[in-house]
Amino acid sequence: MDTSFVNLTLDNIENEHICCAIADKKHQNGVKIKKAWISNRIKEGHVFRKLNAKGKVFIEYAPLEYAWVPVVGDNYIYIYCLWVAGSFKGNGYGKELISYCINDAKSQGKSGVCVISTKKKKPFLTEKKFVQKYGFEVVDSIDSEYELLAASFDGTKPQFTENAKKQSIDSKQLTIYYGMQCPYIPNCIEQVEAYCKDKSVPLELIKVDTLEKAKSAPCVFNNWAVFYNGKFETVHLLNEGLLKKLLENN
Repeated sequence: MDTSFVNLTLDNIENEHICCAIADKKHQNGVKIKKAWISNRIKEGHVFRKLNAKGKVFIEYAPLEYAWVPVVGDNYIYIYCLWVAGSFKGNGYGKELISYCINDAKSQGKSGVCVISTKKKKPFLTEKKFVQKYGFEVVDSIDSEYELLAASFDGTKPQFTENAKKQSIDSKQLTIYYGMQCPYIPNCIEQVEAYCKDKSVPLELIKVDTLEKAKSAPCVFNNWAVFYNGKFETVHLLNEGLLKKLLENN
């Protein structure tokens, strides 16, 4: 098994791939935007660590105070994403990556590591059962579905912001909060805009382009959140097909 990993830096980020959209041409604009986003975060302690191979094997995390999520806590690390895809599964890469993150947090004198997950596995969020193997426990929840898990080193616990627990907004129209951290998002936005224009569906897109906006999001948010009829629906990124299904079910 290849155990060679590389961390993105300002010196190598232009020449390294970022795993997620490694071969899909329609997401290359998103890759450029993602790399620019990471470049602005590295000085804050943001880490993107990946297998030195042509595959989707990586972990991405940051100090919680700089993490673009509606979660607060003292001296924590937040994991945005941990992904081991396809043929790379079963080789111990997930263990290697999360162990690196935990050890990195300990070496920095952090109080622990946290991550947003769900009771049942959902796309675009780290799997609960996996992180529980490494000492993560549920420390907060929203609507009995979304959960904040933490591996605490000193007994302290992070939590969702009170605003995140609203899970509702005043507007009844389709509303999407989105960041530019995920390379898939620009294409998703294009598909959503095109579908809504074609079907005359009122749409409001809210760009989360600052840390403050992310921390004050009125819902669970890891870079994407969808509301319809004033109610939070999902953090699942939408293409045309998924959007059609969502609208038909409401």
